[in-house]
Amino acid sequence: MNASFEPLTILPVKRALRLVIDRKAEILEIDDSRIFRSARRDMPCPLVIRLVRYVHVPRKFRRQVTNTFLFARDGYRCMYCLRHRSELRGRAFLTRDHVIPISRGGLNVWQNVVAACSPCNNRKGSALPDEVGMFPVHEPHEPNYVELVWAVRRITPVQAKYIRMFYGADVLRALQHSEPIRA
Repeated sequence: MNASFEPLTILPVKRALRLVIDRKAEILEIDDSRIFRSARRDMPCPLVIRLVRYVHVPRKFRRQVTNTFLFARDGYRCMYCLRHRSELRGRAFLTRDHVIPISRGGLNVWQNVVAACSPCNNRKGSALPDEVGMFPVHEPHEPNYVELVWAVRRITPVQAKYIRMFYGADVLRALQHSEPIRA
């Protein structure tokens, strides 16, 4: 977390320990079941750390469209028929659909792409939505920083506490309803 308590990212434990040892961060939450020992000291395993000094994180960088984040943004559902990827069988799977097809002048940007099951994507083809009567159930949008960083991760109760505290319960609910990618 930043000095402002803004959740930033997930670090490997060794990196978190290094930041604490170097006094660049302080431990907010620990895992009592894991202790790290050295010749001079014992340290509990940090679950949540907070940077001592505020680090400016630019938010205006261009976020590249990837299927991983696109599917997470759309809740792993087809934006035309609302089927979840777990409901797709056989040769059906989630794909990227350009609402305005590239062949018709559309761009590969967040505001023009949605997750679509392969049957819906094939049915729509290179047509415009009003030509085939297929409109996405939600207006495509560029996901915010929190959605990008946390949408593909499983959120623990400890992390949820800080996300709720900084971003609010609405963002937390949205993240918890999307299906995380399991590594």
